[in-house]
Amino acid sequence: MREDLSKMSENDETPSPSDLFTVSVCGGEYPQPIPDQVLENVLENVLFFLTSRRDRNAASLVCKSWYRAEALTRSELFIGNCYSVSPSRVTDRFRNVRSVTLKGKPRFADFNLIPNDWGAYFKPWVNAMGSSYLALEKICLKRMYIRNKDLKMIASSFISFKELVLICCEGFGTYGLSLIAAKCSKLRVLDLIEAEVEDDEVDWISCFPQGETCLESLIFDCIECPINVEALERLVVRSPFLRKLRVNRYVSLGQLYRLITRAPKLTHIGTGSFSPLEIVQHELDHEPDYAAAFAACKSLVCLSGFREVVPDYLPAIYPVCANLTELNLSYANITAEQLKPAIRHCHKLEVFWVLDSVCDEGLQAVSATCKELRELRVFPIDAREDSEGPVSDVGLQAISEGCRKLQSILYFCQRMTNSAVIAMSNNCPDLVVFRLCIMGRHRPDHITGDPMDEGFGAIVKNCKKLTRLAISGLLTDRAFEYIGRYGKLVKTLSVAFAGDSDMGLKYVLEGCLKLQKLEIRDSPFGDAALLSGLHHYYNMRFLWMSSCRLTRQGCQEVARRLPNLFVEIMNENGVDQPEGENIDILYMYRSLEQPRSDVPKFVTIL
Repeated sequence: MREDLSKMSENDETPSPSDLFTVSVCGGEYPQPIPDQVLENVLENVLFFLTSRRDRNAASLVCKSWYRAEALTRSELFIGNCYSVSPSRVTDRFRNVRSVTLKGKPRFADFNLIPNDWGAYFKPWVNAMGSSYLALEKICLKRMYIRNKDLKMIASSFISFKELVLICCEGFGTYGLSLIAAKCSKLRVLDLIEAEVEDDEVDWISCFPQGETCLESLIFDCIECPINVEALERLVVRSPFLRKLRVNRYVSLGQLYRLITRAPKLTHIGTGSFSPLEIVQHELDHEPDYAAAFAACKSLVCLSGFREVVPDYLPAIYPVCANLTELNLSYANITAEQLKPAIRHCHKLEVFWVLDSVCDEGLQAVSATCKELRELRVFPIDAREDSEGPVSDVGLQAISEGCRKLQSILYFCQRMTNSAVIAMSNNCPDLVVFRLCIMGRHRPDHITGDPMDEGFGAIVKNCKKLTRLAISGLLTDRAFEYIGRYGKLVKTLSVAFAGDSDMGLKYVLEGCLKLQKLEIRDSPFGDAALLSGLHHYYNMRFLWMSSCRLTRQGCQEVARRLPNLFVEIMNENGVDQPEGENIDILYMYRSLEQPRSDVPKFVTIL
């Protein structure tokens, strides 16, 4: 939130701009009077070309005129914490907004570490925007609770509404989607990504207008209920601008075949179920040529989905592999032998997500072919701590040797070595994101038995562009000392099952001055470590600590010394812990407002 709206505090103390500007006449410079309004008009025209949030924030701090002009010309809002500012303050300052991005629950909500009814309700926001932003065109929500009533207000309030993106959201159902489809006649994007959508038994696909639509992107692979495939086919036919389509697992491979033959200009396809769950009558004697259908999609660059896959049908995608820049197999339980025939054609691949079922051998095949790879994510098919994962340091080192343009990696494994991590730091110096999740508590270098300190130390030393880091495994305070000393650009740090003492967190809070988001779970940090960051918390978006050694007294001291910081503590079953005992969860963030009014019983704001 501080990236965008933290500058909304009172600027009345800011000096006014000069009433003079300089013109050059015959080589000499003379001050000329100019009204404030003319100067602000000039500023507005200049600021229209300023698109970076960081640059706009800086411009708003120059003086009152720049503050006003920047507010009038800002059309896109990014609010990283829905509780850091009130909807009314936002709508009062920014009058000409056309796009809003709003985030709610902290990221650890994805790991079920926070109850569903914690908060992050969209209702007050849509109420405020419905009366202030009549020209609003785009809403993107992440980890928010949005109801069908809220979707109804969106559909009825914004006559030019074009884009709705809901990421990891909940609270709504197919009835709300039917209202968006029916009433937003200019809708271009309807993307539902990892959202929880309730089945209201409404045929929302049939609610799109009967004439030609403006749809460019339709993503609903997360919906866990059947859809009207015939209506979807008709919708695809009358959507000539459609370029992105991701369907759910209730759309069979045969049905997908009919969809893509009607939309050969698709650039992104999400396959849903890659198996012939449904066989229509004409397919009984002659199965469709799936490979030919994919090959006809000459513009296809991204392929994803495969939530239910029959490996025998994977050869259907071979004809398009040579043009793919993105391939998402993160739901496909396939082996290295099944992956190799496809991946060997993917020379242009830049983004690749996969399950660890491909083993180290599959990652070696990726390394041999995908020389343009920029992002890799390897997810676990079995996340139990006591399981022996099929990928290890061998796969990581292979990727580092073959994919030297890598910029972002998320890697789940059970076995890792310092030497493999050091090799990655040397071979991939352009890394911006490095997230290594060694599943299981306090796992050392599985060959030497040493802590993983030197590996993570090499990452922060050698990868000079690193801004996001996730660490795990057996780590001592030495690893945190490395991070504090060398991780000067790190903005997001995630820690799990790591550290020796309070000194580890002190090193980070004293050294990582650009740190904005800090997530810690199951680590031995207590009150002394927490209090060591008092100088920096106002500069951060949030701090999350769960299952650490914090007491209520320590958290209360932070709240006392930093009055503009909201300190939320949460305990299991909403029962207050006795004095001196550790709290379960601490969530701290800065806000310009009073404490939120929708606090559930299990949350206490200190």
